[in-house]
Amino acid sequence: MTIFERIIARELPAQIVHETPEVLAFRDLHPQAPTHVLVAPKKPIARLAAAGPADAGLLGTLLLAAAEVARKLGLEENGYRLVINNGADGGETVPHLHLHVLGGRRMEWPPG
Repeated sequence: MTIFERIIARELPAQIVHETPEVLAFRDLHPQAPTHVLVAPKKPIARLAAAGPADAGLLGTLLLAAAEVARKLGLEENGYRLVINNGADGGETVPHLHLHVLGGRRMEWPPG
């Protein structure tokens, strides 16, 4: 069981900012921006590459939840970044699909 599954099951504490029957959004323990929220599906999917056609609706729900989190946290006006890490070289550290909502400062490209 991943740390995210344990948070979803309420076995571990988290600062929850948004929840629906399909998605849980909570603050990152090691924020990389003034606002850094993780948006994870409650259904365990290891990573984006492991999602299939049957997950298309859930993937859309995940994106819409990220947009709702950004609205709730006041990031909409100045903008925000959404990130999905996939695999070790992509920076994935928890094998549970999730989006990072990053905002509250200007995001540069490339990140660094």
